[in-house]
Amino acid sequence: MSAPTELPVSGAPPVADVEGEHRARRRRRQALVHLTQAAVLVVVLGGWQLLVQGDQRGIILYGVPSGIVDRLKTWITEGTAIGSLGDQILTTLQEALIGFAIGTALGIVCGIALGRIRFLADVFGPFIKVLNAIPRIVLGSVFVLAFGLGLESKILLVIVLVFFGVFFNAFQGTREVDRNFVANASILGASRWQVTRQVVLPSAFTWIIASLHVSFGFALIGAIVGEFLGGYAGLGVLIKNAQGTFDANGVWAAMVIMGIVALLAEWVITRLEHRLLRWRPAQLAGPEL
Repeated sequence: MSAPTELPVSGAPPVADVEGEHRARRRRRQALVHLTQAAVLVVVLGGWQLLVQGDQRGIILYGVPSGIVDRLKTWITEGTAIGSLGDQILTTLQEALIGFAIGTALGIVCGIALGRIRFLADVFGPFIKVLNAIPRIVLGSVFVLAFGLGLESKILLVIVLVFFGVFFNAFQGTREVDRNFVANASILGASRWQVTRQVVLPSAFTWIIASLHVSFGFALIGAIVGEFLGGYAGLGVLIKNAQGTFDANGVWAAMVIMGIVALLAEWVITRLEHRLLRWRPAQLAGPEL
């Protein structure tokens, strides 16, 4: 006797219709978010323009959106007082990216090593806590004195700023690994290195990737501050020169460029996160479930 076939539930919408409705709802929500963001931007910039325009003292002290746009146009078409705008952006990016890469690598290696080896954590833990308590921006002056006005002093400052954020996330992520996974891998004959590479590192990677979103911002800050303290070129030098000539529009223009660079970097890191963490199961989060 053949088994009875299951009949579709009466009145239930097809799966394709449910998915299409979900995609449409998501598109409408994204459109609403973008429109709200644009409205906020228009209100802020429009209010700023209306409040400051006509007040010469206010323009000097606070700048004005139209003046910021004019300054950007001048930098793009005619260049800056210290060279082309592209060269300044590339200089700051070079310092930030090299320091970010080195600081991230050191933070991951040291964080996992101290998280896995209790002896290293006991020995070096107090030193790391003391170094973390030192205002790291102050080290920029030391680096400028020791290594001059070139790239080296800025890269070192970026490394210091990036290292600690990545280190503490990697360390905590290593400590948060499920001990049952580690024990099972050891029982199956995995070596300590294999456990670290195949169990600990993938589990801690969520923590590490999360730290990169914040760390690149610190990398930009380190490069800008290093140039501000002493440098020949870069966005930090542009900001310093604009400040020295009471050019608030120039300061804001450099900050706009920094914001664009930071948004592009955030987009790249988010794409990297999605690619490297594809193995994670989809999670329900947020108030709208």
